[in-house]
Amino acid sequence: MANRLAQTTSPYLLQHADNPVDWWPWSPEAFEEARKRDVPVLLSVGYASCHWCHVMAHESFEDETVAAYLNAHFVPVKVDREERPDVDAVYMEAVQAATGHGGWPMTVFLTADAEPFYFGTYFPPEARHGSPSFQQVLEGVVAAWTDRREEVAEVAGRIVADLAGRSLVHGGDGVPGEQETAQALLGLTREYDEQHGGFGGAPKFPPSMAVEFLLRHYARTGSEGALQMAADTCSAMARGGIYDQLGGGFARYSVDREWVVPHFEKMLYDNALLCRVYAHLWRTTGSDEARRIALETADFMVRELRTAEGGFASALDADSEDADGRHVEGAFYVWTPGQLREVLGEDDAAFAAAYFGVTEEGTFEEGASVLRLPGDTGPVDAARVADVRARLLAARAERPRPGRDDKVVAAWNGLAVAALAETGAYFDRPDLVERATEAADLLVRVHLGEVARLTRTSKDGRAGDNAGVLEDYGDVAEGFLALAAVTGEGAWLEFAGFLLDIVLEQFTGEGGQLYDTAHDAEQLIRRPQDPTDSATPSGWTAAAGALLSYAAYTGSEAHRTAAEGALGVVKALGPRVPRFVGWGLAVAEALLDGPREVAVAGPVGGELHRTALLGRAPGAVVAAGEGPGAGAEFPLLVDRPQVGGGEPTAYVCRHFVCDAPTTDAAELAAKLGG
Repeated sequence: MANRLAQTTSPYLLQHADNPVDWWPWSPEAFEEARKRDVPVLLSVGYASCHWCHVMAHESFEDETVAAYLNAHFVPVKVDREERPDVDAVYMEAVQAATGHGGWPMTVFLTADAEPFYFGTYFPPEARHGSPSFQQVLEGVVAAWTDRREEVAEVAGRIVADLAGRSLVHGGDGVPGEQETAQALLGLTREYDEQHGGFGGAPKFPPSMAVEFLLRHYARTGSEGALQMAADTCSAMARGGIYDQLGGGFARYSVDREWVVPHFEKMLYDNALLCRVYAHLWRTTGSDEARRIALETADFMVRELRTAEGGFASALDADSEDADGRHVEGAFYVWTPGQLREVLGEDDAAFAAAYFGVTEEGTFEEGASVLRLPGDTGPVDAARVADVRARLLAARAERPRPGRDDKVVAAWNGLAVAALAETGAYFDRPDLVERATEAADLLVRVHLGEVARLTRTSKDGRAGDNAGVLEDYGDVAEGFLALAAVTGEGAWLEFAGFLLDIVLEQFTGEGGQLYDTAHDAEQLIRRPQDPTDSATPSGWTAAAGALLSYAAYTGSEAHRTAAEGALGVVKALGPRVPRFVGWGLAVAEALLDGPREVAVAGPVGGELHRTALLGRAPGAVVAAGEGPGAGAEFPLLVDRPQVGGGEPTAYVCRHFVCDAPTTDAAELAAKLGG
């Protein structure tokens, strides 16, 4: 029988639709089948741009013999972790508890009650390095299932009980204050890599949310150390191989401490978060490099990730075809000296090799180098650099491109909306604001659709089957609020409020704690709940930030109280693990600053509005508009007259106390830390 993945919208599941394995998507029917046949479930979780997922698929799931054994003894279930982050989170927690590590592909064996009893990640086709082969694992599980069923049931029961007993310490003792943010800064300083920027050792991930915290902490306290760590980290990444020096945009992470060799997949969420970080760094320092990287990253997202419907695709693969037709990692991006000579001729190739750090021995594999800016070339001719870059980019465009995961994830599109709206506003690029608006329109039209609840994903303009999780509501609300500030269109504030009301009704528990899935979502063996920020803001901290901003816009006590309740977890975690609660700490900085509410009674896009958007006060909210209808769009604009004979006027308030209105842009900038 053909497997059942051909009807799904997930590019990852569709990659497996032609496997000889009789895959099922995650569904009650799959577990019913396991119960009926009295066999275990093999759960395999991955995502479309995951290198080792492709490797295991090729070695094992495309193998007729392995597939026949799998089909005979298991019900195989395939899950795209990006479509079902709840399923991924629950079983990843079990894998990490049992093995001490996790990763993808994730391989878990379950009972028909979805209870896990044996775990792993990638299993090779032959036993090696003390790791059993995939076939050996399958045979071992079948033997245990057949001969030692009571033991299997006992193990599964114990794991589920252990997971259920892990209650979250959410530090419900109030909100993080000066002491916690100062301790968090100290913790980051201890983990900071003085030599190469960033935090910790290899592999090194772009710390976008920790940098947001550092920039906000500097804006509020004047801490030069915080600004230095943020600026030096951003500069090191911008000059490293993790940044695509020809096409813009960031790879997922660097395999080394020095940012030289990346893991080449490019994710929408990294690029959205980093685009916004560099825009905020420019707002703080005026750095030309930060401005260039923000704009190039925005242009990369629009050029390479935008879908026909106006949303943004999830990722570009790490792998692509090399000159010999082999599918290898990084083939699209790396260069040898010979390839430079072929495109540029001797002189320019020598110049490019020195400028981009391309060596004879190579910095990557098989003598190839990742382009970066080692910075030891002295002053350079900018026109020559631009010419060389353009010619290399044109030559690279002829290479086979990496695959693209075309599904639109609500949360990540929310992050992209915020980044593009702000970058467009800061740098006078109305086209970027338009792209942000089109993506926001898609989220309303397709992801909210008729059901008035967010759907997690869509593809080709068609909504997927999976309900949105907390990060979708938090990040989409964040995007809508940023768009409201930039465009002066109150409808986006209204949509954000609609989403955040659902957060209050469906995702909030006692004492301010939040859950990743709604009260009425599918019940898994444990209700996932993770407040830590890793590759993206957690749903918990994303919701806290959006709730706080919405309360500042509207004066809603319920939203302010919910934000403060959610931030209890940052009070607990911030001083201990600041790297893993960066967005939570950034939100805490906004709370400590007010946040400030800026009402501009004047034209959208005018000098005062632009000055307000460029203010550095952490998490400040901005409403702009004029005329009798403005107050209907934004509560902040109610009873805010233009003074001095009808001149555009700005009001800055916090904690229900307002400064005197001003018509002077320089005075407004000073009030907002500009």
